[in-house]
Amino acid sequence: METEIFPQWTTTCIEFVKSVGLRPSNRQLKAYTASIIQGSAIGPTSYVVTASDLHTVSNGNQLRKYADDTYLIIPAVNVNTRSNELQHISDWAASNNLSLNLSKSEEIVFVDKRKKHKFNIPDALDGLKRVQNIKILGVTFTNGLSVIPHVQHLATSNAQILYALKILRAHGLCRMATQAVFRSVILARFLYA
Repeated sequence: METEIFPQWTTTCIEFVKSVGLRPSNRQLKAYTASIIQGSAIGPTSYVVTASDLHTVSNGNQLRKYADDTYLIIPAVNVNTRSNELQHISDWAASNNLSLNLSKSEEIVFVDKRKKHKFNIPDALDGLKRVQNIKILGVTFTNGLSVIPHVQHLATSNAQILYALKILRAHGLCRMATQAVFRSVILARFLYA
């Protein structure tokens, strides 16, 4: 019985690909050699197991892994190790039949804007986008470690949802249903982060 699960899943995927309207000449199956099936429930779990041997090259640098996200943290004293660390991660990925997608990778330089001592910001690495804001586990941080953009986004989107609830309530949505939607959408957002 257990051996039949994967063939059924494969068949379902192939049928889905056919149903999105590919021309018959494009229906050839292609061999994929990646270790993790992107978008699958087993992807993050598989990555956690695979990434258990991924470590930094330089002392003082840290890797933080959550599901299939990996964060490389390099303090200012080790700023010259960025290229080596990135190359190490790329080599590790290749040896584990994965690839580091630099187009989805970002670099942010956190600075303490209250300090009078100015830090010389290093040049950006080739192929790596430098950003001023980054989303970490669903929370947006600025390079000054502020969460103001995140809070503003929450306030704006929650105001829109509250307005929609007001309209639904005016059209007869019962009080219990309104409260359920409020708890599941708005309250859940505040409690998450």
